Amino acid sequence: MHSPSLFLISVLRPWGRFWDLLLLIVNPLITSNVLDLVKTAIAVQVATSLSIPSETAYASIDVAKKGQYDFSLAILRLRLGGKAEEHAQKVVSEFVPNALIETCVATGAFLSFSARTTTFMRLVLEKIHASTTAASLNGRPSGAGQDEGKKVVIEFSSPNIAKPFHAGHMRSTIIGTFLSNLYELNGWNVTRLNYLGDWGTQYGLLAIGFQKYGSEEELRVDAIVHLFHVYVSINNDVEAEKAAGNYDTKNAAKEYFRRLEEGEEDALALWQRFRDLSIKEYIEIYRRLNVHFDVYSGESLATSETIKDVMEQLKQQNLLTEKALGEGWKRDKVAAKDGEDGKAQALQSDAIEETAGPLALAIDLNEFNLGKPVLEKPNGTTIYLLRDLASAIERFIKYNFDKMIYVVGDQQNVHMARCFKILSLMKQPFAGRLEHVNFGRVHGMSTRSGDVVFLKDILDAAKDAMLVQAKATPEKFATLKDPEYTSDQIGMTAVKVQDLQAKRIMSYSFDWKRMTSFEGDTGPYLQYAHVRLCSIERMVAPNLVLRSSMSDIDISLLTESKAREIVFHLATYPDVVKNALKTHEPSAIVTHCFKLAHLISSAWETLVVKGQETEVAQARLLLYTCARDVLGSAMRLLSLNPLDRM
Repeated sequence: MHSPSLFLISVLRPWGRFWDLLLLIVNPLITSNVLDLVKTAIAVQVATSLSIPSETAYASIDVAKKGQYDFSLAILRLRLGGKAEEHAQKVVSEFVPNALIETCVATGAFLSFSARTTTFMRLVLEKIHASTTAASLNGRPSGAGQDEGKKVVIEFSSPNIAKPFHAGHMRSTIIGTFLSNLYELNGWNVTRLNYLGDWGTQYGLLAIGFQKYGSEEELRVDAIVHLFHVYVSINNDVEAEKAAGNYDTKNAAKEYFRRLEEGEEDALALWQRFRDLSIKEYIEIYRRLNVHFDVYSGESLATSETIKDVMEQLKQQNLLTEKALGEGWKRDKVAAKDGEDGKAQALQSDAIEETAGPLALAIDLNEFNLGKPVLEKPNGTTIYLLRDLASAIERFIKYNFDKMIYVVGDQQNVHMARCFKILSLMKQPFAGRLEHVNFGRVHGMSTRSGDVVFLKDILDAAKDAMLVQAKATPEKFATLKDPEYTSDQIGMTAVKVQDLQAKRIMSYSFDWKRMTSFEGDTGPYLQYAHVRLCSIERMVAPNLVLRSSMSDIDISLLTESKAREIVFHLATYPDVVKNALKTHEPSAIVTHCFKLAHLISSAWETLVVKGQETEVAQARLLLYTCARDVLGSAMRLLSLNPLDRM
């Protein structure tokens, strides 16, 4: 069944002439998606006229994109045979208006339907008005119950410790939080997992660098910035030594990492300190971004036992092979994780003839066009791909998930494909439950000299810009309880919205000017729209209290076309949420928010509350209150904190 109400109404179809009575019976049992209810009523009439299953008719009904009608149906989609125009005319000739559907017309082989305005508007506003919390607000799409209680692990953010929180991690963090909220809204039990990049030879290099360039005082002041500078300095040393044919520092880093993998206490103590300090600073950034995690994991936590088990299974299945670490290794390593076009570079590097050199353990995935990635170095230390395999197995044992989602940039498409393919070859029972939600890059988040800009600095710049704008209006500034918090939230909204409104898979250029603008489709504009809706009862109608019972509000007084347009848009929200769950695309939610904000903005002069007769004012106040609640719900889904003053 496409609709939870479809079965109920199909059973009651013989009693269709009593639609008003049926609506009173069925309404408490149906989904909160009113569009679904109307589509179901249309499907029943079409199915009756054409002698087809109601499900078939329902699946062919679309919300009209524009024009005077609300829904459309292309007869050809029903695959009935015969003349489509005649089928359409038959439906029109047998159509009976009822409490839900007012009009049915045919234009050639297309049917168009209009919902009965008063009933439709009452149902939509009633559903929203009845919701007392944002969590339950008209957001759970029909059919969501089938996933109730399922478990999903969502890995996102995953910064590298001791390095700046850069734009790629920002996108993963924002998109991952949205997906976590989205799955929770649809009844899933979500585990939010931050898989820190906290292991590998680079941490041996960092330790060597700290011994040479580290400062305890600077570490206490700003750990991540200081460790980043240490890492840059020691890397410069490595490059200088390499030019001179000297590899002492690089070899020392490899040796330090070997000590880490073997569990030497002194080596682990320094690494643990760097890790703890990094997490402490990340948590503060996450707090500002309205992000939280259930688990802070990392490459380092993949146990040696599981890693050995993975290698043993691959060996028993004859999947392991040896690979000489010549030039191909170096290029393959770069391609898999950092390349502009990871897959193309990885395949190119694997095609290079393996030159003489130490032998590493690899797995041949050439038949799947995934190259020949290394799993274990000649000295026995592990590669991140092997640690990812072990981590996935351990997560399934711990969480017994129904789905696990990796929110990782498209630079790692090849790496994720390799990981999933190897787990499939190992016949892991959860291999088919894994999904890579990728995304494009962010350009323009660096200084003119090309230096990386820390996310903290970006958020601070946005906050400061908003604070300056707020102070420019002293009378409004004086009403803010916490100007610093308000400015920070507007700035954070600006950064997030600019990221989320871009199609997930597309790269985009970060626009510093748009970030702080209240003009056009920006984060500050969304906050302004919500604040204005919140201000109606406080400023426009301070003596008007919205009645708690819908039966005391006359919806028929909302006669303006603008009111109907707003209500219809509110009604689409559950479908937008449902589609977002299928596509993992946050931009659709952002688009819905902006359209609602624009509709409200264009309605202020037509749908006036102040100075109107009480009954008219009550109806319009209800409309604006419902718009505020849906906008706020959608913003929270995007992990934004809707403001009531600014």
